[in-house]
Amino acid sequence: MADSRETIFNHAFVVGYPIKHSRSPLIHGHWLKRFGIEGSYERVAVSPENFEAFIAGLKSGASGFRGGNVTIPHKEAACRLADVLDGLAEELGAANTLWMEEGRLNATNTDGIGFTASLDASHPGWDGVDRAVILGAGGASRAIVQAVRDRGIGEINVVNRSLERAMELADRFGPAVHAHPMSALSEVCEGAGLFINTTSLGMDGEPVAEMPFDRLLSSALVTDIVYVPLMTPILLQAKARGLATVDGLGMLLHQAVPGFERWFGQRPVVDEELRNLVIADMEVHA
Repeated sequence: MADSRETIFNHAFVVGYPIKHSRSPLIHGHWLKRFGIEGSYERVAVSPENFEAFIAGLKSGASGFRGGNVTIPHKEAACRLADVLDGLAEELGAANTLWMEEGRLNATNTDGIGFTASLDASHPGWDGVDRAVILGAGGASRAIVQAVRDRGIGEINVVNRSLERAMELADRFGPAVHAHPMSALSEVCEGAGLFINTTSLGMDGEPVAEMPFDRLLSSALVTDIVYVPLMTPILLQAKARGLATVDGLGMLLHQAVPGFERWFGQRPVVDEELRNLVIADMEVHA
């Protein structure tokens, strides 16, 4: 565990390409101030061809970082280049959190942890359903399928435009996961208690075709990993049906907690002050 009293190498990063729109520095900067830690968390733009050299600098100590976050397009490369993978990163084949420990680069993936922690905070008992529908089979879907499966939901239906991509997830995550084409969306929503959008549908408020939310249980929860806008078209449709909703901002905030604890030795909390801080930034940069 990192010692928060140490100022040398008390620095962390988020690396991606591009990276200028990341709100992670706002989140971690807030927590650094909250704990009175003399450190930093900064954006680092690294192109794919330079990522291996960046990781080499991290391992050698030359970069001055004790660890950091990894975002698009480097998550799979980070997993490949790390010395030690935990079970989550190993199964996913992608890492979003890195830290140095005993001279070795460790990796995990906190996306799924962030997703479930957000639902636990906003809608306790969300995992007490038998069937879930996950829209999308891209990179963001992997960690969520894994997390929902690990919470014991027995039937997870992944619906995607490319059936092949959905089948890859079913093969990766086992018999609880089933692949379907988009034409089956209405059918698989029948009686489901959880609906998760992992696609970019509705990002920036673009129109979204009507979802078959009338087929869900009346007690169902609908959630969206998109958080700009906060109330997405998909969530608005669900709300109009009287269904419970959880927005995507909580996932962003909660996935940051384990990394901060690794790098700076204190476990932060996600509270309304932090949430309002990020929402205000979203409004300024809308």
